[in-house]
Amino acid sequence: MSDPSHILWLYAHPMPTSLNAAVRDEVISRLPDRSWRTEVVDLYAEGWNPLLSHEDVAAASGRTLSDRQRAATLSGSPPDAVRTQQERVMRAQLIVVQFPLWWYGMPAILKGWFDRVFTNGFAFGVRDENGRVRKYGDGNLAGRRLLPVVTAGDRETALRDRGISGDIDDILWPLLHGTAHYTGMTPLRTHLIAEADSISENRVETEVGRLHDRITGASRERPLGFRSLRGGDYGQDHTLHDHVAPTTTGHRAHTRF
Repeated sequence: MSDPSHILWLYAHPMPTSLNAAVRDEVISRLPDRSWRTEVVDLYAEGWNPLLSHEDVAAASGRTLSDRQRAATLSGSPPDAVRTQQERVMRAQLIVVQFPLWWYGMPAILKGWFDRVFTNGFAFGVRDENGRVRKYGDGNLAGRRLLPVVTAGDRETALRDRGISGDIDDILWPLLHGTAHYTGMTPLRTHLIAEADSISENRVETEVGRLHDRITGASRERPLGFRSLRGGDYGQDHTLHDHVAPTTTGHRAHTRF
C-alpha cells in the first residue's frame, strides 16, 4: 500500500551540476522531515540500463514478449533491478518524474525505465473482479499521483496551446494519458521550468519555491480531468459517444475539464 507521505522522485539528467539537480535537491531539503519521505531514483547516477531485452524475460515462457513479461512478473522472476523499481513505485503516493525536454519527449534512459518497470501484470494487463482489464482511469497503480517536472530551453509562451511548440501537456500526452492515466494513476498538469539555459539566480529561487508548493499541495491539487474508460463516455469501440464533446477533437475531447 502506498504511503501518503512518500514521494518517489524519478530523475533523469546526466549532469550532477545541472539546474535540474539544484532544484531537486533544494526542494527536497525544504520538505518537512517528519511529514515527508522522499526516495530519489537518479537513473544516470545509478547506471540504469534502459534496454528491455530478452534478459528481462529469460526465466519465463510465452508466445510474445508481453506474454513472457507477464509470466515473469506474476511468478516473481523479473530481474532484481526491475523488481526493486516496482517496489519503489508501490511504496509511493506521489511520483515526481523530472527530466529535461529533449526533442519533445523524455530522455531515452527514462523511457527505458518505463519500458522495463511498467510490465504486463504490474502496470497493465490487470483485471477486475468481472474479468475486465483495468485501464484508462483504473489500474494496479491507482491511488498514486504523477507530477512531471520538465525543464525546457524555450520561452514559456512557446509551450502554451497557441505557442509554436504546442501546449506542454499535449506534448507529454504519452506520459500523462498513455502511461499515468492508463495505469490508474492520477496525472497532474506538467510543472514547466522554461528558459532553463538562461535562468538567473533569483529565478532559480522562485522556481524552487514554486515547485515546493506544487509538491506539498499535490494531494489537494485539481488533476488533469481525463475521461475514464468505464465512466460512460466511451462506447464498446473505445471512441467517444456522439453526444460527448461533439464539436471537440484531438486531446481536448478526452478531457472533462
